[in-house]
Amino acid sequence: MGILAGKRGLIMGVANERSAAWGIAEAAAAEGAELAFTYQIEGFKKRLEPLAASIGSDILIECDVAAEDGIKSAFTQLREHWDQLDFAVHAIGFSDKSELKGAYYNTSRDNFEQTMLVSAFSFTELAAEARHMMPQTGGALLTMSYLGGVRTTPNYNVMGVAKAALEASTRYLAVDLGRSNIRVNTLSAGPMRTLAGSAITGARHIFRHSEEQAPLKRNPDIQEVGRAAAYLLSDLASGVTGETHYVDGGYHHIGVPAEIADT
Repeated sequence: MGILAGKRGLIMGVANERSAAWGIAEAAAAEGAELAFTYQIEGFKKRLEPLAASIGSDILIECDVAAEDGIKSAFTQLREHWDQLDFAVHAIGFSDKSELKGAYYNTSRDNFEQTMLVSAFSFTELAAEARHMMPQTGGALLTMSYLGGVRTTPNYNVMGVAKAALEASTRYLAVDLGRSNIRVNTLSAGPMRTLAGSAITGARHIFRHSEEQAPLKRNPDIQEVGRAAAYLLSDLASGVTGETHYVDGGYHHIGVPAEIADT
C-alpha cells in the first residue's frame, strides 16, 4: 500500500504533462490517492482530460480563481462527487508576462492586484473551503513557491512579492487550522522547464545558474517535486506544518558561489 492509499485529493494548476502540478498528481496517484482536478479554461481541460484518465480520474471541475466565488463554486461541484477531502494542492500563479522583465517598480496597479489575487489570495480561499470537507482526523494543504519569494531573482518582480505573501499565508493558515489537525505547507521548487517558468524573461540564465551552483549540480525535475509533495501530503509528515520545504538541489543554501570565493 502507498503512503496516500485511501485518501482523496484535489489538484489545482495542472497546465500540461510538464507542469509541477502534474508531477505531484502522478506521485500522489502512484502512492494510492484518488484525485480530482480543476482547470481554468476549456483549452486546459482538453489537455487535462487524457492526463487525468491515465491515472484513473474523471473528476474535472472548472475553476477560475480570479472570479468572485470561483473556488466556492468549484467546491460545490466537488461535493457532488465526494463527501470528504483529505488533501488539496494549490499550484496556481499568474502575472502579466510583459511585466516579468526589467524593474519591479514598473509593475502596474492592475497587474499587482491580479497577481496577488490569483497567486496568493486564492490559496487562502482554497483553505477556507477545503477545511469544511476534511475529516475530524485532519488533512493537508500544499502550495507551490519559488526562491524569488525570499530573495531577489532577475525579472521575477511582482511574482516574487506574491510568493512572499503566499509563504506568509502558509504560516498564518497553519496556525488557524492547526487546531483541526489540518497541516499547511509550501513546497519551494528550483527552476524547472515548465510553462510557468518560461514566462519569466531570462529563464534560461536562471536555470543554468541554479544548475551550476546548486550543491547537487542540477535542478529538480517534476518527479522529484512530486515525491516531496507526496511526503508532505501523507501521514509521514503528520508533525510538519507552516513550513517552506525546498526541492532545489540545495541551491537556496548558497551565499557566495565557490568560483567567486576562490578568486
